[in-house]
Amino acid sequence: MKFEKKSEGVYALDCCGYVCPHPQLYTKKALEKMKTGELLELVFDNPSSGESIAAMCDTAGNEVVEKTGQGGKYTWKIRKAAA
Repeated sequence: MKFEKKSEGVYALDCCGYVCPHPQLYTKKALEKMKTGELLELVFDNPSSGESIAAMCDTAGNEVVEKTGQGGKYTWKIRKAAA
């Protein structure tokens, strides 16, 4: 798992190689460290994690602004909502 700042207001989280519930937990912790309006670029390779992450974002009010998937890897861009 790798969490890093890519640029001002944009962070990257790589959860490849992890199975549920780890990608969801890492995503939650990453979002907690971010400010309202910032963007998280999440990469994961466990398809079932997508459902958990989407549900968590819905519950917290975070917006999944883009979803792409290629070669078994999924890249989602999540905008952090107000706390």
